[in-house]
Amino acid sequence: MATRRHPTARQARLGAELRRLRDAAGLKATEAAAMLGVSSVQMSQIESGVAGVSEERLRRLAANYACSETELIDALVDMATDRTRGWWEEYRGVLPAAYLDLSELDHHATFRHDVAVIHVPGLFQTEAYARALFSYMNPEFPQSEVEHRVSHRMRRKTVVERPDPIPYETVIHEAALRIRVAGRAAYRAQLARVLELSEAEHITVRVVPFGLDDFAGAGSAMVYLGGAVPHLDTVVRDAPHGTAFIDSAAQLEHFRKLFRRVKAASLGPEQSRDLIHRLTKEL
Repeated sequence: MATRRHPTARQARLGAELRRLRDAAGLKATEAAAMLGVSSVQMSQIESGVAGVSEERLRRLAANYACSETELIDALVDMATDRTRGWWEEYRGVLPAAYLDLSELDHHATFRHDVAVIHVPGLFQTEAYARALFSYMNPEFPQSEVEHRVSHRMRRKTVVERPDPIPYETVIHEAALRIRVAGRAAYRAQLARVLELSEAEHITVRVVPFGLDDFAGAGSAMVYLGGAVPHLDTVVRDAPHGTAFIDSAAQLEHFRKLFRRVKAASLGPEQSRDLIHRLTKEL
């Protein structure tokens, strides 16, 4: 059984889900290992994402765990047998693993919901905006490092620009639209880009205006990625120690409710476009 030195977030998620199924069945890792005829160490490697698992073994585990959720099992099989080497692999060893993990999650997502409070969502950013952002946040980086991050961010937009784009809904606070991360010309181009994408059928843009009373959601920034089944959804948040990938059932439900709450506080799509138009006229 081949092992991986650094499993991706998707591979680690598969292992974590198998462990959850085992825990729900009330079985020990040693018992699960015996079912597959492997050692406890190998079972631990499977459940940590360090080692893969075949479709036959996965379905055998699910049967012994008395899991009858067919859609979930099929989704886990897809995760286990997927051999996709996407464009993000070009950046392995060049950018932090979290950048690649997010791109892989984007690629497999069934939908994406964002809440952006300080910066324009990454999928909307122009090159000039992203370059100014990365340069300011990482002043010690040589220009080549900044360009790697800009290039990666531009390619991430494939998920909403490809022939079969995923449904994308974003709630942007007016602060993110007003903060001039780059110069006036770049700022104008960035607002124009947001307006252009907001017209796409698969994209919905809503804005939380400054004048809204009783809005305490400034800390609600998130990326919510839909899985093949709701149980496999993932929330991505920036944290002081780096990017956090959240997938526990309780936390997923919390962030679903939070997104609905922020969405309810925002303007509708037409009103949001009107507000962005007004901002462009102020330049």
